[in-house]
Amino acid sequence: MQEGDERTLLIAAPQEPLLAAIAEDLTDDRELNVGEMPLYVDEVKSLSPDVGEPGTTGTIESGTGVLVRIPPWRADDYGLENPGEQAIYWRPEHSMEPFVTQIENNLDKKHELFCPEYLPGPSEADHELFDSYELIKTFAVPLTVSQGQEMTYVLSKWRLGYQVRSDDHRRHLNLALDTGIGERNALGLGFLNITEGSNGY
Repeated sequence: MQEGDERTLLIAAPQEPLLAAIAEDLTDDRELNVGEMPLYVDEVKSLSPDVGEPGTTGTIESGTGVLVRIPPWRADDYGLENPGEQAIYWRPEHSMEPFVTQIENNLDKKHELFCPEYLPGPSEADHELFDSYELIKTFAVPLTVSQGQEMTYVLSKWRLGYQVRSDDHRRHLNLALDTGIGERNALGLGFLNITEGSNGY
């Protein structure tokens, strides 16, 4: 980035009060610092992405890389060589089963955190979260995970097709838009954008 460049910063979260507080702060004080880089906020806008009513079809793309780690105790379930205590980064040669399962399990945890207990989670549905998974690319990237600690993660980018099957499915897909999929979402990984459908950004 150079002085004068313009960028769009998207902030997603399942908690509306948190987003409202951030928006109010950025409206009152237009300087936003990323590390030691000061930026000026021109405009603050609210977005409400929604996959649509049951029956709606569309496509979602991962705007940032998705991190999926397979726990070593699940390696045998997927026919993978057990690495000992190390988690296995998902790669295309591992087949889609571990990727789909880990994505769903991770979204189940987010559902438990942010949705009422009486509502069924993604793994309780009798349909898949996404109808199609098109891998765009895999890549490795070093990320600073805490002060002074850098780790290299194997990530993947996806084009995901969906048809909204029910109100519960709509909630699960919208939760994925709010929280991201996969792990390390707080580092900006796994965030999704609707690229095609009747209710995009």
